[in-house]
Amino acid sequence: MSKALDGIRIIDMTHNQAGPACTQILAWLGADVIKLEEPGKGDVARTNMRDQDSDSLFFLILNANKQSLTLNLKTEEGKELFKKVIEKADVLVENFSPGALDRLGLGYKVLSKINKKLIYATIKGFGTYGPYSEFKSFEPIAQAMGGAMCATGFPENPPTYVWPAIGDSGTGMHMAIGILAALQQRNSSGKGQEVEVSMQDSVANIMRISLRDHQRLGGVQERTGNQLGKNVPGSTYPCAPGGRNDYIYIFAQQQMWKAFANAIGRPDIIEDSRYATPESRWDNRETLNAIIEGWTRQKTKYEAMRILGDAGVPSGACQDTGEILEDPHLKEREMIIDIDYPPRGKYKTVGCPIKLSDSPADIKRPPTLGEHTEELLGKLCGLTPEDFTKLREKGAI
Repeated sequence: MSKALDGIRIIDMTHNQAGPACTQILAWLGADVIKLEEPGKGDVARTNMRDQDSDSLFFLILNANKQSLTLNLKTEEGKELFKKVIEKADVLVENFSPGALDRLGLGYKVLSKINKKLIYATIKGFGTYGPYSEFKSFEPIAQAMGGAMCATGFPENPPTYVWPAIGDSGTGMHMAIGILAALQQRNSSGKGQEVEVSMQDSVANIMRISLRDHQRLGGVQERTGNQLGKNVPGSTYPCAPGGRNDYIYIFAQQQMWKAFANAIGRPDIIEDSRYATPESRWDNRETLNAIIEGWTRQKTKYEAMRILGDAGVPSGACQDTGEILEDPHLKEREMIIDIDYPPRGKYKTVGCPIKLSDSPADIKRPPTLGEHTEELLGKLCGLTPEDFTKLREKGAI
């Protein structure tokens, strides 16, 4: 079966998380993603947080469905081969420090002359212009500067880091959208363009609701922990047997109030004046939350979720990482899958969250370093076995 992005060739020069997250999801959708790596070293993520004699899980969870090509861009031979590869590419994605490729003589101005249809995608911490453009950034820096940390946490605690990688993987998803838009525009314009996404911009975009509330409610709002607005229930509640992650999140709006009260076995509170309206429930939240907690503590988080879900009340068990990896719903939807990677063996990872009816994702293992170098250079550059011997002697591949 053909894939949605069949025929699109992407040169992936990224490392760590933001760029690889972008190119991996495009690879899952069918693009031919060639991961360009330095000979003998590769993506720094291969060794980052390594837990055994294998490429790290950090690398493996972000580089499925790709091919690995090693080129030394500090050699003239490596640069010339790179330019030949670019001639046959649709997209280049990079997340080097500002100006790195320009210093190698391989910036957009040079590459766009080689291939006028090239989409040149660049990910930076703060972008290529603006007062902070020369600053370096990592996930927590992007969260801090994008506003996420000041909006997260409890009021008595300092700004809080958000563990899901909204700065890195969130930026990668923004870039994937940008690349797809540029490819679509190329269909009509016939030419490529630069696509730029910064980590700060991406986090600020995700922060739009908090930015709305700043203007709607008149200034910086106090952190509210797990409480969502002035809804009751609208927070986490402890469940049996009382472990550190035995909680459920419940969010019931006014139209769900009757169903919620009946579900927890308290029809008597439906018309109780203390709880009949959203405003009265908020004013009496301490007594109402005690009633809710009295019920949830008698149930496991999954039992409570099933009862409330069947009643049409939004709720979710607070699942830890171990529970996510074994979640039957995620497994059925192929969002938790097993991959076999030599020499590590089997490991669990996420699947593709985008489900296309005519282009289902087929998740393949990540490449070993340089695994496809000869195959790709033979196909794209017409090299022979003798050429490979000479290039290795010169340290070019």
